[in-house]
Amino acid sequence: MNLSQEAGDASSELLFVNFNQDATSLAVGTKNGYRLFPLNVLDRLEPSFEKEGGEVCIIERLFSSSLVAMVELSNPRKLRVCHFKKNSEICTYSYPDTILSVKLSRQRLVVVLRQNLYLHNIRDMKVMHTIRDTPKNPSGLCALSVDNDNGYLAYPGSSQNGEVQVFDAVNLKAVAAVAAHDTTLAALAFNTSGTKLATASTTGTVIRVFSIPQGEKLLEFRRGMKRFIHINCLSFSMDEMYLVTSS
Repeated sequence: MNLSQEAGDASSELLFVNFNQDATSLAVGTKNGYRLFPLNVLDRLEPSFEKEGGEVCIIERLFSSSLVAMVELSNPRKLRVCHFKKNSEICTYSYPDTILSVKLSRQRLVVVLRQNLYLHNIRDMKVMHTIRDTPKNPSGLCALSVDNDNGYLAYPGSSQNGEVQVFDAVNLKAVAAVAAHDTTLAALAFNTSGTKLATASTTGTVIRVFSIPQGEKLLEFRRGMKRFIHINCLSFSMDEMYLVTSS
């Protein structure tokens, strides 16, 4: 979660908090660098790695590897990909607008801008494909499946309603357009195998689960209609038995 985009406590040192793809590590970006925490022992969190310097507003780790992708507030259009154990920089890329989010899988690195998505090959970091002129996406909302066989990408297909565009990030082709909600999207999440997509809208009253790539509605959860809330995120459990939401 990119806390630098939220209207929170200005005195807080935290800028970014996120799990890696299999929830074995927690990455934390701060106003003075970043930290990586292993999650094999939860009684007491101790960083396994700490790097000082820079206001890190995005920090993503590729599973339990040494590869991290980061963005700093001082240069929000620049992506740095690093090998943190060797303290070396693998590559840097600059984009025409602010980087709002970054997603990683074993095959792709996805950079989300307000109206463009860049898909990189994780092996050599070259740009494989660009999805241009998407509907305005000011929060950088996007979900990337980490399954090798179902490497799908989901992002908002409209700035007026809750349409989801599903794209095959491996074979680089559009797959489906899903009419998920009447109002604009607030959260997206794939299950571990990339066969289901959970969605929530800005009203926060209904959470739906769709089959992928078919786009058929499988489940619908209603949390009431009297009060709208903001859904911050959705997440499937690793065994795909549970779906968790936070607001």
